[in-house]
This record gives sequence, C-alpha cells and structure tokens, in this order.
Amino acid sequence: MAILSKHVRLSSSLIQRLKRHVTAGVHRSFTTIEGHRPTIVHKRSLDILHDPWFNKGTAFSMTERDRLDLRGLLPPNVMPPNLQIERFMADLKRLEVQARDGPSDPNALAKWRILNRLHDRNETMYYKVLIANIEEYAPIVYTPTVGLVCQNYSGLFRRPRGMYFSAEDRGEMMSMVYNWPAEQVDMIVVTDGSRVLGLGDLGVHGIGIAIGKLDLYVAAAGINPQRVLPVMIDVGTNNEKLLKDPLYLGLQQHRLDGDDYLAVVDEFMEAVFTRWPHVIVQFEDFQSKWAFKLLQRYRHTYRMFNDDVQGTAGVAIAGLLGAVRAQGRPMIDFPKQKIVVAGAGSAGIGVLNAARKTMARMLGNNEIAFESAKSQFWVVDAKGLITEGRENIDPDALPFARNLKEMDRQGLREGSSLVEVVKQVKPDVLLGLSAVGGLFSKEVLEALKDSTSTRPAIFAMSNPTKNAECTPEEAFSILGENIIFASGSPFSDVDLGNGHIGHCNQGNNMYLFPGIGLGTLLSGSRVISDGMLQAAAERLAAYMSDEEVIQGIIFPSISRIRDITQEVAAAVIKEAVEEDLAEGHNDMDARDLRKLTKDEIVEYVKQNMWNPEYPTLVYKQD
Repeated sequence: MAILSKHVRLSSSLIQRLKRHVTAGVHRSFTTIEGHRPTIVHKRSLDILHDPWFNKGTAFSMTERDRLDLRGLLPPNVMPPNLQIERFMADLKRLEVQARDGPSDPNALAKWRILNRLHDRNETMYYKVLIANIEEYAPIVYTPTVGLVCQNYSGLFRRPRGMYFSAEDRGEMMSMVYNWPAEQVDMIVVTDGSRVLGLGDLGVHGIGIAIGKLDLYVAAAGINPQRVLPVMIDVGTNNEKLLKDPLYLGLQQHRLDGDDYLAVVDEFMEAVFTRWPHVIVQFEDFQSKWAFKLLQRYRHTYRMFNDDVQGTAGVAIAGLLGAVRAQGRPMIDFPKQKIVVAGAGSAGIGVLNAARKTMARMLGNNEIAFESAKSQFWVVDAKGLITEGRENIDPDALPFARNLKEMDRQGLREGSSLVEVVKQVKPDVLLGLSAVGGLFSKEVLEALKDSTSTRPAIFAMSNPTKNAECTPEEAFSILGENIIFASGSPFSDVDLGNGHIGHCNQGNNMYLFPGIGLGTLLSGSRVISDGMLQAAAERLAAYMSDEEVIQGIIFPSISRIRDITQEVAAAVIKEAVEEDLAEGHNDMDARDLRKLTKDEIVEYVKQNMWNPEYPTLVYKQD
C-alpha cells in the first residue's frame, strides 16, 4: 500500500508508525484494504449472513464460502462490490415509490427506509453507498429527513440499534454497559430526546438523531462503525401525545427533573467511561435547560462536547468569518460586525459566547476586549429584545442583555420586536437560531435593506427545513443578489436571471463535529478545549478560496466532506499539541505528535480513517 502522496515526505520511522496504524486491529476491527490483515470471526454459516458487521452477501469469494460454511447458502455467482452497489442503486430508484406507506410517506422517508434495510444487513456496503453519494444521502440519514424518522420512530422500529439507559435502570448501568458486544468504542452520541432538532420533546424516538449523527462520523470522519454507539437516556417524556400512545416504545411517565435527572446522567457517564476510558461522548438534542449545565458539569472531567452548543457555534463562527471575507475585508475585521441574533436557546447562546470569544481574541484576548465585544450583539427572543430590564432573565443570556439607557438612545426598549431592532441597528448580520419557521418575514427582510454593510448576511440556521427563519428565494427576491445567505438545512441555489446565481450555503454541523471527534481521538486529548473548537472553526472558515468567497460561497460542498474532515481534525490535533493536552493514540505518542509537520498531521489523519472495504474473514472457534 502506498503510504505517501507525492506531495508529502515522511521520515522512515514515521512511515513505519503509520503502517502499523493502518494494519493494526484484532478480532472485529476492519482493515483499510482487504488482505492486509484478516479479520478473525467466531461464527460462520447463517450466523455470518445475519451479522451486518461481517456479511458481504453475494461478494463472498468461493474460498471464503468454503471456509465459513456458506457454500449453497448464496447464489453461485460471486458479485464484486461495485456490481453489488450498482444493483442496489437500481433497486433503490425502482423501489422508492413502492416503499412508501401511502400519500403521507414522503419520498425522502421512503429512501431512508430502503437505506436502513441495507444498514441492517450489510454495514460495509451501506457505508460504501453513503460515502459515494454523500451529497444526496446526507439529508436522508441526517437533517432534515431524520426529523421525520424521529417523529415516526415507533412505527419504523424494526431491529434494535444502540443502547437504551432508562430511569428504571438506576443502579444497573455499570453492569448493563457490558451487554454491548464491542470491546472498543471510540465514539458515543447520546440524547435524552428532550429537544430533537426543532421538533420538541420526542422522548425515546430521539435515538434516531444519535444513529444519524454516527452514520456521519463513519462516512465523514472514517470512525470504524464497529466502534460507535448510539445511546438514548430515557427519563420519560412530557409529550402528552406520546404518553397516551399505546405503541410508544419509551417510558410512559413524565420526565425526571432536578437531582433525580442528574443522578441518571451521572451514572451513565461513569459507566461508559469505566468500560471505555478513551471514548468520546457527544451530547445531542438536550433541552436548553440541561444542555449548558451538563456541558459545564462534565467537560473538564470527560472527553465530551455538546454539538448543539459548541458544534453549532463553530459552524456559525466559520460562516460569520466567511461573510466578512465575502465583503472583501480581512477576517480580523470581524469585531466590527453588528450582529442581531434571533433565538436565545442553547444554540443561540452557544453561538453568542463563541462569537464574543472570537472577537475578544482578535481585539487582544484580555478582559477589556472580552467586555467590549458584547456590544456588537443584539439578542431577540420570543419576548423581544433582551435588555437589563427583563424580569427573571435567563442567566446564560444575561451577559448579552443591552443597557436600557443605551437602547433608549437607539430608539429601542425592552421587548422591542425583531423588525424594530433590525430597523434601528442596521446590522451586518441577521442570525436565526429560533426554531420559528418564517420568523424573517417580508417586513424584517425589507428592514435589512438599510444595513450599513455593503453585503449583509442572513443566516437562517434552524432545523429542520420547516423551521428555517426564511428561504433563500425570499431573501434574494427582497434584498437582491448582493447578500450572503446560509441555512441549517439544505436548500437549492436560486436562479437570479441573467446567468447570476444566488448561492445557498448550508451551515451544517457535519462540517465540524466529525473532525472534532476524529481530531480528539487521534490526539488523545483528555478534554476538548475551547481552543480546539476554535481551531476547528477557523480551519473551516479558511477552507474556501478567495474566488469562491467573493461569489458568495462560504461553506464547501458536502461532496468534499472527507477532505474537510481531514483538515479540521488536523487543526484540532495541532491545537491539542500546542495546548499540551495531547497524549497520543495507539503507538503514536505525544512526543511523536509534536514532531509532525502540518502536512504530516494531515497524512496521519488520513491513514487512520476507516474505509468501507470488505476484510478477509477467517473463522476461529471461540
């Protein structure tokens, strides 16, 4: 196997280390190229065909069929993987309509059902299809279709995937965690289903979002699929419709709260880190009430992060920096941007905190800079503009509450509407994280025409699609072509006529969270620091060329996701090394990491990404 690209020269000792990384693996671990190291299995015959981790279907060679007692259990024609995929894709196109459950089952959900069946029987082929068609299928396995999946999960459930820790399991989690068959787990995505996308409390149905996120960790970051674990912490639901549904699969009780809730999550964290001390845990779709509290509770002790708070913030920061570049200004001008933020939930506050820190770092990275940076933000929630006159203000929003006297001079007051704020502030950026579809109304967008920016930016970041604050068609039709538009869910570009295109940039968290997870794993950092997250965001912001940014393209195509992830992961590793947090991974220790150049770090990342190739299987009696 060729270890080097023609552009990268590595030392002979590093080559040997990278070779060991590529071929290392025992029992259930895949190899990147078939034949480098056989995979030992302890089952054969129908047991192999029914195990999606090892099943190859018609791709089993005749020697493997004899070795694994499969001769006669498969059609005689041995089909290479490329023909398997061709056959599956032909079936997929033909069956999309047939797989629908009726008029209410949209085409995207039909695609999800077919892909899920493939996932259930052949994981390697599933990820091969997903990676090869990532631009088409990422919206199917992740947002926006995963929202439909979660809403209908009880009806779609066919076979278990992941683990469920419930309030009824208190006192048993330390033993329960050993029920999972994998001896090594690198990545866990955990949710309590309390705030799935913008769809509210979906209870145990939220497991769908954890499964979808991990599909992207495999496809984008090359995390070995046998070392990922989706987890649902079921503490009940406050969704009355689910509580009354006899087919609901979760605990039919109201959510635990307070110390009882914390006790369940504490026990879960202790259990998984006891069995897998080096695992990374991503918290996903926890309601704002708990998102920040749990992040602060665990982030300095465990390898964990919250994608809604930190991942969303990182992608938003990358987009905001890209918007500055699109104005023809250097990124160092970011602290001069006036930003109106609609939404003060966990995502909105996360973006505000990250943007404030970024501005402060550019202004000198001291307390004065940090204090002055907050003056660039105006925050509007369901009650209007947040000021110091707000009663019972959320402590997390308090740092961004505007001074009443200052607002009076601007013609604003406590509770001023969004359109009033936009009219008076004339912002450079209108950023939506409200989960309120259509919030950026015609009146709001008309008000943005008076922006002092030469190229105002609109970020309609709420998911799923129906919760987007506005569509790109609405924004471009009202404001014209000289704007930057980004959204959380995918939209098509807008034809503006005369050969001009209004680019719709999808500010998707998948640009960052796979690289954050992979970079943390390969650095061996014991925590995920603010600096590592900042490095990830800045690398994404710099990824686009000047020519692309001037055209209004501030986020790359999803089709480049594996290359993006390599770059982001390398930036995370480099920052972990610089902060002296890196402890190394496998036989690449911290001292070795410190010796790597930037290009060598990227190559190190690339060589540690799993690829969906069938391994050679060898049976050994257990």
